[in-house]
Amino acid sequence: LVIETRSAEGAHAAIEKLIRLTPTTARRLGDQGAEEEIPAAQLSVGDRIRVLPGETVPADGLIGRGQTTLNEATGDKGPQDEVFAGTQNLTGAIEVTVRRVGEDTTLGHVRKLILAAEKTKLPLLRIMDRYMGYYTPAVLMLAGMVWFFTGDWSRVIALLVIACPCALILATPTAMVAALSTAARLGLLVKNVADLESAAHLTAVIFDKTGTLTLGKLGVARLAPREGVAPAELLRAAAGAERFSKHPAAVALVELAQQTGVPLPEPADFAEAPGRGVRAVVNGQPVLSGRASWLKAEGVSDPLLDQADAQATEGFSVIFVAAAGRYLGWIGFQDQIRPEAADCLKQLADLKISRQAMVTGDRAAVAQKVAEQIGCREFKADCLPQEKVDFIRAVQRDGYRVAFVGDGVNDAPALAAGDTGIAMGAVGSDIAIHSASVALMNNDLRRVPFLIRLSRGARRTIYQNLTVGGLFILGGLTLSGLGYMGPILAVLLHNVGSLIVVFNSARLIRLGDEPGESKRD
Repeated sequence: LVIETRSAEGAHAAIEKLIRLTPTTARRLGDQGAEEEIPAAQLSVGDRIRVLPGETVPADGLIGRGQTTLNEATGDKGPQDEVFAGTQNLTGAIEVTVRRVGEDTTLGHVRKLILAAEKTKLPLLRIMDRYMGYYTPAVLMLAGMVWFFTGDWSRVIALLVIACPCALILATPTAMVAALSTAARLGLLVKNVADLESAAHLTAVIFDKTGTLTLGKLGVARLAPREGVAPAELLRAAAGAERFSKHPAAVALVELAQQTGVPLPEPADFAEAPGRGVRAVVNGQPVLSGRASWLKAEGVSDPLLDQADAQATEGFSVIFVAAAGRYLGWIGFQDQIRPEAADCLKQLADLKISRQAMVTGDRAAVAQKVAEQIGCREFKADCLPQEKVDFIRAVQRDGYRVAFVGDGVNDAPALAAGDTGIAMGAVGSDIAIHSASVALMNNDLRRVPFLIRLSRGARRTIYQNLTVGGLFILGGLTLSGLGYMGPILAVLLHNVGSLIVVFNSARLIRLGDEPGESKRD
């Protein structure tokens, strides 16, 4: 009952967060282009709405006019690109034709998926709880038989003392308390004992890409200057022009310039064309930085620009740079892979986790490149939230017990659908954390294989404790019934058995302190 209640609370808290993501009003455009602000609940399929920079998209739809960047980690958006309710418009003003509203939106489906997945979780059933009701009557009957055949009250008292199942009762909770303490010390927030127990049975781990296997932050992956242009010159022009922009690519450029000691002059006449690029005067020269099509529209004509745009940029998010009308080169960006991602997958393989996969909403080329870098042999690209859930369920139907590791709003249904959901807690959304079973508070992916080792260690310790407790009770019953053990010795053995169980469980606290084990950041 407690576990079911906790699951329901997690689902309700997640839904509350989802409701807060959806704006209450929308800017609807009339036939003549007039704008009126209406409650978002009154939107209908086919309505045209305007979404300004900094606002949240109120419904799913297609962009009709405008270019922008959304907080989806999927790059710029333009005409005929799809946008989803609950995502934030970062840079440009766009007009959107509504395709889905209310519970039919992607965000609405996320809400329903969380509820459906949470209902599939089963409460923890303990064998000892099921059969302990028979234990006391059986012991009293045995004591009665000893008294009936021997008439020796000393034997009866010794039998009753040694039969007290303290060691058996302590076997599971002491191991679990020690394991939960170790998990907390090493940055693993486990919601309840059932979540920790289930991790021991995992045979497959599925990862989200953006924000999980990667940092969710663009980094400069390649500087490709044209012949005769130094990389520092290309970086200086691009970072100087982008210095006042808040676009993720601009932030990455400025950071790289600062790290490499490239001086950045103060740009003049800065102007940003949302979704296309920026223009500014850098060191007295007009600089353009943005899409190849935008540079061409601004009068930059160069066969090298056409060639780079057509061939050289696969797998990158790209900006092209020109100064004083001359094409300088292009800069490729990629989401930075977490440094411990490859080690995490290797440790999972060492634990006999036979299936590892990555799911992402990114293009297949980008997903394949990340998968190759971290050593993940299976991936699925271009995934919507429902498709991630479908993939998890397909793996479960193949007989695997699945852990899903994710961080974002779109990951919440998958986190709830997996046998164990693990959220990147420090950077993950509140929705994902509420839907997950475990949160990695320090975002170290190596805690995923450690969680499995800890869970398996706790299960092994519980079996050892039950064996010790059972042997003490069976041996004590036999010795007391035959008259070889009196009440005092029974008390001593009873306490010894309990102490062995406690100290055996305490060994779990030392997990994570072995040489070579990564420490909490």
